Amino acid sequence: MTRASPELFAVSRRWIAAIQYRRKNELRELMSDRAHLRFVGSGDGELWAGSAVREGIGDFFGAIPPLLKHEETFAEAYENGETGWSCLTHEIVFSNQPDRTFCVRTTLIFALEDGVWKIVHRHGSVPIPNMEFTGTEQNAIADLVAAAKEDFSLNQREGFASIMFTDIVNSSRIASVLGDRLWSSEVARHFAAVRKLIEEAGGQFVKSLGDGTMSSFSEPAKALRAARGILQATEQSDGPAIALRIGIHTGNVVQTSDDFFGTVVNKAARIAALAAPGEIRVSDATRKMAGDTWDYLFSDTVSVLLEGFEGEHLIHRLEQGSEPGTL
Repeated sequence: MTRASPELFAVSRRWIAAIQYRRKNELRELMSDRAHLRFVGSGDGELWAGSAVREGIGDFFGAIPPLLKHEETFAEAYENGETGWSCLTHEIVFSNQPDRTFCVRTTLIFALEDGVWKIVHRHGSVPIPNMEFTGTEQNAIADLVAAAKEDFSLNQREGFASIMFTDIVNSSRIASVLGDRLWSSEVARHFAAVRKLIEEAGGQFVKSLGDGTMSSFSEPAKALRAARGILQATEQSDGPAIALRIGIHTGNVVQTSDDFFGTVVNKAARIAALAAPGEIRVSDATRKMAGDTWDYLFSDTVSVLLEGFEGEHLIHRLEQGSEPGTL
């Protein structure tokens, strides 16, 4: 059965991080050492096979100029039996071309070799418009996707919610220390405990996102209670030492049967990204609706820029209380 794979998600991010930080040995070890290894690059003639790919991979990526920007814009990973695959996209800016932003797509195919996931096929591409490539628009799939989105819009509804994101800090580094299989089981255990605390606080666990989670609450107080409980439980856990960053925003969202969309969701994710390890950051709207009480105290108010949003935005740190949780 095909299923989402936190383990391969972590391995894929390790691969990308090894490229970014020029970890030659790690790149080599992530690849298969067998003859069926394939490498498809974005340049002319970059279709290679066999052990030479593995031996030369570090120097190949080492020739890339330093990066001024390297931002993940999409990532997913799946597995079925002894086979798996992932797809990632990134926006990058090279130091020798600071005025140009490139979209880079990476597809990785994995196979279990002696109980360890190994990359057996890597395909990298830099997309160009179809009009430049074939001279036609090629709209067939785009039209079908648009039609699906139109049907999707008929089955959605709007409502008020507090959206919370959690994220494990430095997960790639921890995975490299523990090993992918052990880390995958720890992430699964963590997600199960986070889901329990979210539901106990009256929230809905919406989905996992690689090494993070997204959840929804009908009111800010429930989100704050869950966030504080999750952070305390993580700090008291007897598992590997991990740190979380958490972000919350409140407002009108678009909801389907199993997901939430809109600017409130995007802003909550941006706020979570700004939180320090072990910190809960909330929007000004969330703080105002929750109020300052003995239950929820806020501090360290700062005005920040949020990617994709105009102007400056106030965010606040939620101080820890004494509500216990268990992870």
